[in-house]
Amino acid sequence: MAKTQSAKKIPRRLGINKSCHSMNPDRPKDGLKGVARPRTKSTINRLKMYKNFKAKRDKAGKVIIPAPFQSWVSSGTMARVEPNRKWFDNSRVVSQNALQKFQEELGKSLKNPYDVVMKPTRLPVSLLNESSKQKRVHILDTESFETTFGNKKLRKRPSIKAADETQLAEVVKETEKIYVEESDFNKVKEDTGEKEMVRDWIMSAGQSRRIWNELYKVIDSSDIVIMILDARDPMGTRSRHVEEFLRKEKPHKHIVFVLNKVDLVPTWVTQRWVAILSSEYPTIAFHASLKHPFGKGALINLLRQFSKLHSERKQISVGIVGYPNVGKSSLVNALRSKKVCKVAPIAGETKVWQYVTLMRRIYLIDCPGVIHASVSSTNETDTDKVLRGIVRVENVPSPEQYVSAVLERVKHEHLVRTYNISKWDDTDDFIRQHAIKTGKLLKGGEPDVPNISRMILNDWQRGKLPYYSQPPEVPGRTEKQEMQSQFTVEQDFSKIRVIPEFPGEENLLQPPSSKPEEEPNPEDPAEVQENESSSSSSDEFSEEEQEEAKPDLLQNLTSKERRRIIRQNRRHKVGSNFYEVVNVKNRKR
Repeated sequence: MAKTQSAKKIPRRLGINKSCHSMNPDRPKDGLKGVARPRTKSTINRLKMYKNFKAKRDKAGKVIIPAPFQSWVSSGTMARVEPNRKWFDNSRVVSQNALQKFQEELGKSLKNPYDVVMKPTRLPVSLLNESSKQKRVHILDTESFETTFGNKKLRKRPSIKAADETQLAEVVKETEKIYVEESDFNKVKEDTGEKEMVRDWIMSAGQSRRIWNELYKVIDSSDIVIMILDARDPMGTRSRHVEEFLRKEKPHKHIVFVLNKVDLVPTWVTQRWVAILSSEYPTIAFHASLKHPFGKGALINLLRQFSKLHSERKQISVGIVGYPNVGKSSLVNALRSKKVCKVAPIAGETKVWQYVTLMRRIYLIDCPGVIHASVSSTNETDTDKVLRGIVRVENVPSPEQYVSAVLERVKHEHLVRTYNISKWDDTDDFIRQHAIKTGKLLKGGEPDVPNISRMILNDWQRGKLPYYSQPPEVPGRTEKQEMQSQFTVEQDFSKIRVIPEFPGEENLLQPPSSKPEEEPNPEDPAEVQENESSSSSSDEFSEEEQEEAKPDLLQNLTSKERRRIIRQNRRHKVGSNFYEVVNVKNRKR
């Protein structure tokens, strides 16, 4: 019987498969148990390409089952490319003016900390911003090739700056004016027998490689970086190296300044520093306290705004960085309203980074204090490091040498009110009088100078001595700066509980700018719920605290007794009253 040739069959891929396998694109997708998102047809084709990326052929070499993403043509036919002009045209074209405008707008948004780039472009923007590593030397503009080499060269002698002795003397005089003796390394220096001492090991605190590794872990893991500044010296506790690193290497991360310890400075100082720092980054005044925090509601609302920007993520992480002993762990405890991180009034209490859950979508990362080594070696002296609380006072050698700087920075009336010493001749006389008052005397009635000096430095670091760095004048704000900040939060600085007394500086606070408050729409339940949640963490005092603060209860007392009671109520976690004493044995009485 003669063989008959069968007709060409349709590939099995083009048929309808009724199986319920996960690799079947035609399977029913309703009622699948344990499957949240069934595989799409494109996903199945991609997985098939990984598994069997070759076409199946018979013994003769004919294609039986084509490979994934392979078009089906009958065997032996010649494939051809569709004659279309699009193969020879540019796929994407942009004009020079549009590219220049895009570059300018993108540069403005990147420099402005209040603008956020939501979706990056696919254009190679890095090519536009690439700067040449070496500056071009315009040699040909100075001396052309023809005038230097060849038959027409004019330079037959070495170029001499002076034509005669008179001109040479003038050149020597000009060079002598520019000469700087300190920068001349070729000069032979006389050996006077004096050598600079090597810095003590305690002054290199916060600069180890382990602590810097902890900092980089926090920066890499966080979407928002909160930099804590001390309100008494914001510029001294500012990490310029970290800001520069984030600006160059991590431009997609947001930076926020938090001015902590605002209860230790006058309110007008807080207001002015917030106005100055807000021109660079969003700044919030904060007082870290479990019972009476200030700025907690403003900071939480700011973090909620950032979480709305990253709505595609399940959660965002907030890294908290800064100098040692500026209140990073205290801020985490204040936001959580409970003690979740170890805190102490000394530097170096936090050893490693720590993850803390603030909300369902917001996580906090506590970081140990870090100092850049190059900055500390050039700008910061040992006195600055001690007075900024970077090192522990009990480890400082010869602490009496730093007491003179404390007496220079603190006003005379504050020292008289704190230590009850009205007059002193020099630093040694002040230490001697304070030793006699406190009873810190050695054999023969000699003052215990090291212990008294450490007591004064502890009072300085813990805020018992009122001090603040004088803020400069507030720069004039332009119309653009007035309209650019969508994250700024209005804070009422008059509600800050300032612990030290600054006589004569109470009326320097400027009134807050009055803005019409928008009433929430009662028809929108989400907005009402958000307003209720934000009001629960506001900075206002409760009704019971306001009733306790009424002056009617103190009418029968003298002014001196009223001031004494007010000072005792304000004295919380400052100086010698930092550690709370609790009688656990008789707590049920």
